[in-house]
Amino acid sequence: MSARYPLIVITGSSGAGTSSVTKTFQHIFRREKINAGIIEGDSFHRYNRAEMKIKMAEAVKSGNTEFSHFGPDANLFRELESLFKQYGETGRGKVRKYLHNDKEAAPYEQEPGTFTPWEDLPENTDLLFYEGLHGAVKTADVDVGHHADLLVGVVPIINLEWIQKLLRDKGDRGYSTEAVTDTILRRMPDYIHYITPQFSRTHINFQRVPTVDTSNPFSARYIPTPDESFVVIRFANPKGIDFPYLISMIHDSFMSRPNILVVPGGKMELAMQLIFTPMILQFIDRKKRAG
Repeated sequence: MSARYPLIVITGSSGAGTSSVTKTFQHIFRREKINAGIIEGDSFHRYNRAEMKIKMAEAVKSGNTEFSHFGPDANLFRELESLFKQYGETGRGKVRKYLHNDKEAAPYEQEPGTFTPWEDLPENTDLLFYEGLHGAVKTADVDVGHHADLLVGVVPIINLEWIQKLLRDKGDRGYSTEAVTDTILRRMPDYIHYITPQFSRTHINFQRVPTVDTSNPFSARYIPTPDESFVVIRFANPKGIDFPYLISMIHDSFMSRPNILVVPGGKMELAMQLIFTPMILQFIDRKKRAG
């Protein structure tokens, strides 16, 4: 944690909605004229797309059916922690991008599924913003989230997460239900050991809970809409949170526990704007006072 160089971390599993949360933060940064350095979690995968396919095949051949993007063998946990630590101390660090598709790859004249070269963070950033799978991961050797000033978890209930993955991979990528199911099963040990525990370390969690039947995600034909869900917002430390104000500003919201606010699914972005804008402005004020 650093007064001079604040770090905001968004962590969530694949398909959890972290990209949408990132857009909300970017709106705040733009509105408040905050110069944020942006870190994409995918850039800290250990292997590019082609290399990962080879590693997956090697793992299967050797009898390892649990190798996945979620675990330490496929990621640069130590390098990610080093970046967070270095930024908090100096405001500097090395970053790169993962190029997901042709549109992202074209400006770099590279193939999709590859990484750009490592380069220095832009100078004079007001804060650093990370969004990815492992923002609060902890092992015997690393504690990534320890360095964050604000640590936010974004996670739907597990059946909703599976529905989103199944329909996305089948519709957008042409996979069969069996192939997606195999991926879910292969990732499960790493999901349990490295993804799920992060949400007990976050400062604030956003968990989307549908109000329609999702009991069998493997037969679902559509993803529940925001209006068919609630978002459960859990504050690890509710001290200083103005719950009466939030409830007055967010129609149909209510408190289910002293540290939990529940809002309609369609009001999630508004809730984030109301909760995070004053926090970010406090970071910037603290930064100015620290010199």
